[in-house]
Amino acid sequence: MRLKLHHAHAWNLSPADARQLQGRLAACVVREDRPGTTHRVAGVDVGFESGGRVTRAVVSVMSWPDLAPVEDVLARRATTFPYVPGLLSFRELPAVLDALEQLSALPDLLLCDGQGIAHPRRLGIAAHLGVLTDLPAIGVGKSRLIGVHEQVPAHRGAWRELRDGDEVIGAVLRTRARVKPVYVSVGHRISLATAIDVVLQAAPRYRLPEPIRRADRLASRH
Repeated sequence: MRLKLHHAHAWNLSPADARQLQGRLAACVVREDRPGTTHRVAGVDVGFESGGRVTRAVVSVMSWPDLAPVEDVLARRATTFPYVPGLLSFRELPAVLDALEQLSALPDLLLCDGQGIAHPRRLGIAAHLGVLTDLPAIGVGKSRLIGVHEQVPAHRGAWRELRDGDEVIGAVLRTRARVKPVYVSVGHRISLATAIDVVLQAAPRYRLPEPIRRADRLASRH
């Protein structure tokens, strides 16, 4: 199955128009599990070259649940959107979509280095990418963008809710004992409970899930 965009939109938007679009797309995020079989999980990592003038995206696909490497692709394209906090997906996703187009087959689940709905307008990169592609997606952030949480116990598997006011927007999950937790949030077509389970299963040894670690390592070589 080839990549098909379900909510295609222009990328050359003003920051004000981009924020308005985020509000509309956030309403399309599905925050519950949708039936489907998972055989291939992809890690998505984005970086920049030439002082930010070139966006570099890597997608690393691994089999599930054994996490064996299946396929890696890298895409580069000129960066067209400025660096604006809260709008990073508009800067990064065009290259990610180019990378997904190169895959021999689409993954069943996306693990994105970044946020899902744990975002001021509930549309971080994982939610934005999930809505565009209609693929299940999870955001795995290395740091907190918004929200508050209680202290997470030190043992592996411990987690606490990440809240913005009265709303639960994610989970702060300890994937390794006595190592900084990661920030897990729904991207699309998955519940928070399932997202926590998937991230923990995908990170058997290290802090980050293996598909994201692999994408990051491959991206750093370039």
